[in-house]
Amino acid sequence: MSILIFFIILLVLVIAHEFGHFIVAKKAGIRVDEFAFGFPPKIFGIKKGETTYSFNLLPLGGYVKIYGENPDEVKEADAKRSFAAQPRIVQACVIVAGIIFNLILAWLFVVATLMIGIAAPVDGEDGAMVTSPKLMITELTAHGPAEVAGLLPGDTIISVADGVDQALATAPEAVSGFIGPREGHTITLTFERKGETKQLSMQPVSGINTRGAAIGIYMDMVGTLKLPIHKALWTGAVKTYEFTKLTVVGIYTFLWEAVTGHANMQEVTGPVGIVRAVGEAAGLGFSNLLLFTALISINLAVINIIPFPALDGGRLLFIVIEAIMRKPIKTSVANALNFVGFALLMLLMLAVTWHDVAKLMH
Repeated sequence: MSILIFFIILLVLVIAHEFGHFIVAKKAGIRVDEFAFGFPPKIFGIKKGETTYSFNLLPLGGYVKIYGENPDEVKEADAKRSFAAQPRIVQACVIVAGIIFNLILAWLFVVATLMIGIAAPVDGEDGAMVTSPKLMITELTAHGPAEVAGLLPGDTIISVADGVDQALATAPEAVSGFIGPREGHTITLTFERKGETKQLSMQPVSGINTRGAAIGIYMDMVGTLKLPIHKALWTGAVKTYEFTKLTVVGIYTFLWEAVTGHANMQEVTGPVGIVRAVGEAAGLGFSNLLLFTALISINLAVINIIPFPALDGGRLLFIVIEAIMRKPIKTSVANALNFVGFALLMLLMLAVTWHDVAKLMH
């Protein structure tokens, strides 16, 4: 099921990105020969007007074939409608449009998430708009009593008891204060998971923190953030900007660390890891899946603007260089750089996928 959801998400993100290139090229009067999801070999194609809409076998992306991106293919009869014949500013707009559409899509998904409602901390910046707060487990200590017993992030604590006394989950301090002096004693945690009330027993141990015995849970008062459309539109724009800024900082920090030899490959996730994350997000509810999709769309936009051959940022860099030089880059040079860039990206994807599989096996 996770794989199916992943491919649906990929289809939506690719269509949004390529539609950006497509619609701006069309509006600029440039001929678009093909709009494709996936990479060849082709499964089938439907021709409408001058454009063929193709579905290909390898669902790892997509592309729009714009007439004249390769100047060598331009014929005199339709030369004015080629990409190469357009002013540099028009070419740049066509290239950047895919990135802009991914950001717009992310904003729409964040708005939808806020309108449906999503879990948010009471003490966060949106705390005043959060309703129905509950004490939620946000993280578990690896191999701690809580994880071993079967608690999961997202479980909401109702109460904790030791057979004699009981503490209601009114705040993180109430639960941790009850557990602290009970090292080695069996306690029972009553909690809610997906609308169902459950109980699990475990024994607190020392050494997890310095405040006494613990069962290895991180807690926060979390409620539902749900906004009407007029507030969701603005808050969604602010959140999309904040997510984009964090993504830019994160990716470029990682790239700098990679160049200097200090990158942590554990932070890199490829297709296999994303499929797993999609399954986890879907398990937490539709609004979480929408938000996760928005974050992927933002990541796709930020990665694509990197000035590297075969990415939109690389093509944009070529346009800037041509504008400065006042003459086009040789087609053979541009094609060679794009081929090398694409090959390196494919090798990186294979390496990251292998790393994902290795992590699953351990």
